[in-house]
Amino acid sequence: MSAALIWSPFESEEAAAKAASQLLDEGLIACANIFPGVRSLYVWQGERGEAKECGALFKTEAGLLDRAVARLAAIHPYETPAIAGWRADAVPPSTAAWLGELV
Repeated sequence: MSAALIWSPFESEEAAAKAASQLLDEGLIACANIFPGVRSLYVWQGERGEAKECGALFKTEAGLLDRAVARLAAIHPYETPAIAGWRADAVPPSTAAWLGELV
């Protein structure tokens, strides 16, 4: 068993919690950490922008990463959400075992 992480910003804490709850209910993640007060500076469609967002870090088992990312993209409230997922190379056995309970 191994771990994976997914990061994505949301428009609000409520939107992040709603997505996290759905992914938890569907067994695609074991945990979500929600970070309100994220300040985002970006370029979108050729224009510079700035927004107050809420970031979310989702924890899952590496074998579920692609499914979890695809599902998050489908339920995310943004039309074109920024979602990044990656496999975690170093986790203690207890964390790997906990995330392995998902599969």
